[in-house]
Amino acid sequence: MENYDQYFEANRQAWNLRTGVHKDSEFYNLDAWKNGATSLTSIELREVGDVKGKSLLHLQCHFGQDTLSWARLGAGVTGCDLSDEAIACARQLAEETKLPAKFVCCNVYDLPQHLEGQYDIVFTSYGVVGWLPDLDRWAAVVNHFLKPGGMFYIAEFHPVIWMFDEQMERFKYPYHNSGVIQSENVGSYSDRYANIQYTDYGWNHSLSEVINSLTGQGLQIRFLNEYPYSPYDCFDKTVKGDDGFFRIQGLEGIIPMVYSIQAIKP
Repeated sequence: MENYDQYFEANRQAWNLRTGVHKDSEFYNLDAWKNGATSLTSIELREVGDVKGKSLLHLQCHFGQDTLSWARLGAGVTGCDLSDEAIACARQLAEETKLPAKFVCCNVYDLPQHLEGQYDIVFTSYGVVGWLPDLDRWAAVVNHFLKPGGMFYIAEFHPVIWMFDEQMERFKYPYHNSGVIQSENVGSYSDRYANIQYTDYGWNHSLSEVINSLTGQGLQIRFLNEYPYSPYDCFDKTVKGDDGFFRIQGLEGIIPMVYSIQAIKP
């Protein structure tokens, strides 16, 4: 098995830098969130449904804003993330808002060595699977933590989006997983002019790879939805529609930008 530790360590450092920028950005708008606004989008709120009284594990939770939004809706939540800075921020937010939550800092692949139990819901969203080289290992972690009858849910940026160059003008990257992609970065999607520089490493994953990794664990797909818009303004050359969603200018209604999957463990 290939050793990815150097890539994971670089990504951990990159996300530590990003966290320092993200928590103070208008993009995440923590002030509004602390005053009761949810950070969850209409897509996952509609498709996950009522979580009151259910246990929820949030994989790759960043600094816990979405995790704690689920807690506000009545879920018993646990979040996991690779970034120690993000997890420290998540724990601080939980304490500040008096929302009950548990946060674990580790690589998602290693979570079974750091956390016990099974959950009614395993959740992950937006910009997550691209940091993982092996989705079969990821799906095994999902299956490990799901109760029988439990729901896995992912809302994620569509792999077509990751084919574009940074200016969203032409296809640059392969649709399928063709190995590691190294990126040199300045700033972040929440603040493109932030004074941070870093290298990170990612992997593109086709829809078939995502779905086959889940069904390979015996999970049963309930739905796959694809959306021609993004709930976030995090790509270049976006325009905001009357519905509040974002599309790439000139490609409005032409390309998919987000997909979601719900799967059940028999």
